[in-house]
Amino acid sequence: MKKKINIDGEQNVEVSKPIPCEKTPQEQLQIMEAYTKAHKDSEGMDKARREINCLKTIFPALFRSIENDDLLAGRLDFLPIGFGSVTSIGGVGHYCVFHKLRAFKTLLSTAEEKARVDVLYDYWQDHDTKSIYCQDVLTQDTTGRFIDCAYPFMATARLSGMMLNYKRLMNYGLEGLKTLISSKPQNEFLKCSYEAMELLQEVIQKEISLVQEAKKTADETRKKDLDLMEKDLVYICTNKPSTFHQALQLFWLYALCAGVINYGRMDDVLGPFLQHDLDTGVISEQEAYRYVRSLWKMIENRRTTVNGRIIVGGVGREHPKEADTFARICLKVCRDTRYVEPQFTLRFSKDTPQDIMDMAYDCIGSGATYPTLYNDDVNVDALMYGMRITREVAMQYVPFGCGEFVIQGKSVGTPNTLLNLLKLLNITLNKGIDPMDHKYKAGPVVIEDCSTFTTFEMLYDKYKELLAYYFDLSVEAQVHSYKVMNACVSFLYTSILMDDCIGRGKALLDGGVEILGGTNETYGNINASDALWAIKQLVYTEKKYTLSQLVEAMLHNFEGYENIRKDLLAQDKYGNDKKECDALANDLYEYVAKGIRQRGINHGLGYYLIVISNNQTNTDWGHQTSASLDGRKSGVFMNPANNPQGGAAKSGPTACLNSLATFQAKYHGGSVQNMKFTPRMFQQDRDKIKILFDTYFKKGGCQLMVTVVDHGVLEDAQKHPEKYPDLIVRVAGYSAVFVNLTKDIQDELLSRTLYD
Repeated sequence: MKKKINIDGEQNVEVSKPIPCEKTPQEQLQIMEAYTKAHKDSEGMDKARREINCLKTIFPALFRSIENDDLLAGRLDFLPIGFGSVTSIGGVGHYCVFHKLRAFKTLLSTAEEKARVDVLYDYWQDHDTKSIYCQDVLTQDTTGRFIDCAYPFMATARLSGMMLNYKRLMNYGLEGLKTLISSKPQNEFLKCSYEAMELLQEVIQKEISLVQEAKKTADETRKKDLDLMEKDLVYICTNKPSTFHQALQLFWLYALCAGVINYGRMDDVLGPFLQHDLDTGVISEQEAYRYVRSLWKMIENRRTTVNGRIIVGGVGREHPKEADTFARICLKVCRDTRYVEPQFTLRFSKDTPQDIMDMAYDCIGSGATYPTLYNDDVNVDALMYGMRITREVAMQYVPFGCGEFVIQGKSVGTPNTLLNLLKLLNITLNKGIDPMDHKYKAGPVVIEDCSTFTTFEMLYDKYKELLAYYFDLSVEAQVHSYKVMNACVSFLYTSILMDDCIGRGKALLDGGVEILGGTNETYGNINASDALWAIKQLVYTEKKYTLSQLVEAMLHNFEGYENIRKDLLAQDKYGNDKKECDALANDLYEYVAKGIRQRGINHGLGYYLIVISNNQTNTDWGHQTSASLDGRKSGVFMNPANNPQGGAAKSGPTACLNSLATFQAKYHGGSVQNMKFTPRMFQQDRDKIKILFDTYFKKGGCQLMVTVVDHGVLEDAQKHPEKYPDLIVRVAGYSAVFVNLTKDIQDELLSRTLYD
């Protein structure tokens, strides 16, 4: 019998502190018991029937009170047991977050209550969706769960990055969706989808009662906002929205019930409602600003860290003029609020209005770190190739999380696999053994002593052979995650607003979604290529050292081998526009990207692409990655995403951007480029900044994320965090309050070059 693998532990990066649950511990326990009972009593039923039975125990029960400055209704508590799509706000499918359930147990006072928690814990060990998946794919040597950084490869089950077709929601409304669902040949999935719409209407009725409760203590000014909220909730319960506020409200409540934490191209969804209301005098621009700002706060309060994407701008919008009106208001809100969420994103092209670009630069220059910039003139063509889709479809791309792409309303692209390219290189250099824990992790790949690699090509080919083995593990784990999730749940709310689940009468992962894709997050890519370049130069070109000598120094963390480390650090590094060094980085990138992509195609996925991403995993994984032959010491953070290792870019911003533009975007499914500038440079040299960025984007740069911060501020914030409670920094695919980050993450940010 296979040994049961314990997955009790952290399952995602949490930077923002969650807002405490409004319910008492006893109320929370009752809800979790009701959910568990519904799940148990539904055993043997169709997965959609089991799902809707469980959803009825948490909706509308988990919705919480209206807060004093809310202009939209809809706040939701999350418990250690429930239903979801992602680990950021719970888990996937029917989930139990075991370490949070154990922490919850400490809130209870009686032995009887604590024993009830133990019963729940024991039940969900066999029924939590992610646990079921982990029992199938995790191993003792090659494959760990996210986030267990002892392994060179991590796998997880999640449904990240779902961007729903909210235009369908606006065009039909809830009653219209019920009619649409009823018009199809009926099966259990469609019957339960219909009940999901009825359940959402119950949620709206609950929100109406919460608004009425809030009105009891409201002053006259506040009462006007609550009156509008109540009126519009009543309206959207049975009608499709007709105003901007109604559209905002319906979208938000649907997103909460669906458990999605990214929202997509909301300018094209909400822009027509906004423009109509402004043109007819229903609202003023100031009122529209207030509503958007309230939405920003609601998203921030969900505390999903790397998510909350709202995207504006770009080609392929149905209503570009109206969408730009919405975008301009969003830019003002983003500049004024300085929240870490939503991950506000601007897609732009050569046709983007200049005033919008100027507003974006002003917003970034204010220190907001938003919007992140995505170049449609590169990304659309790239995704046509990478995802094997038409231009019309590619124009609907949206980034999420740490930079991954999906197609709004049409594709699944969740990154359920992660590879550490640097750890795998070190394993190659050490006969298949990870120098960090001395365990063999090369699987069936036979790796000889490094002394046998008499040419650089022999070493590089063996490294590629090991990489290929892990590519196979990756695609198999990605595909299996869909199989396990699909066996457990239908993701009803998500399925209803994805093309073409209703038309096909099938759930999202059951053949319903038009494009079933996936992504693989890669880490340590630049450390690995820099190490390979240093080996090539010092061993095979200059013959200053043998490979055995370098590996010996690496295995001793360079202690007693300081001269070797000095020589390794002195070699050309990616990020300095060194053509040959960058070419090797690109060769490794293309080998990994093409190998992953082809395996996805071979396994029947619409696409399976690497993502050169980053959250803080480059730091966490770096802690458990041994010293490397780029001169990096053991346990030190790895390079962030597609960027140079901290301190390696020494030739100025132009050289750095030239290196970043080396990789062809068509081979990846998203990458992250981060840069830091001083306020002096970004403000006083704005024309130079524009030329710098424009040149980079014309050379093929696909994306850019910018932090504007003064010299010494981050260092002082480390020493005196109380002075900087609102200092926002770009970590990689997400922003965070600097003082909320752990010191090791802060140190990695400090290591990055600051351009002045």
